[in-house]
Amino acid sequence: MTLPVNFDNLGVDAVLADWVAALSDQGVESVVVLGPNPLAGRDDREVLAVHPPRLLGAAQALAESRDFGAAWRESDAPLVAWQEISKASFEQASRWRRLWLAHGHQTLVRVAFSLPAGRAFECFMFSPRAFSSRSEAAALAWSAYNIWPMLRRAIAEQRVSLSPREQESLNLAFEGLTARETAARMDCSERTVNYHLANAMAKLQTDNKLAAVQRACWIGLI
Repeated sequence: MTLPVNFDNLGVDAVLADWVAALSDQGVESVVVLGPNPLAGRDDREVLAVHPPRLLGAAQALAESRDFGAAWRESDAPLVAWQEISKASFEQASRWRRLWLAHGHQTLVRVAFSLPAGRAFECFMFSPRAFSSRSEAAALAWSAYNIWPMLRRAIAEQRVSLSPREQESLNLAFEGLTARETAARMDCSERTVNYHLANAMAKLQTDNKLAAVQRACWIGLI
């Protein structure tokens, strides 16, 4: 199991800690970020970040479940979900629900950020109390949308480190530019572009440009 990036990066953990602190008045005590495993199938998710860290086991159980997975994303289910996990009977609840209940959490709000090929990043906010109205859940979802650009970038940079030119080459490939067109945009030779793309492919563990672009999306680099 790969450890969440905030376990060895104080910057990412500080972002999460500040987020939880900002939501404390709304009853949030824990946050989890899940993302696709770029080396596995579409149902496979990883715990990218969890705060506080002591909840890693419960977060891992959530990632390993099929709840909110591919079947959910392919349905007409909303990108924002509000669940009172305490309403499921303890005997019938899935393992991740039992673990979160054991930690004293009753409610979650989940926000999804869709990715190509049916993947998604997911932010979960957990509270030890039930919410009295939909507006409380909506306020939490809004906070996730606000923090996500900064949080995604911080997490992605810890997962794979690309040079500025490698990143630019991938960004332009994502836009559909050929190596020749990318060279003109970057004011360099086509050979240099291919060199940067080859380095990016190696770091992303892919053997072609299309796969590298897709995996970069799944990691959050694009």
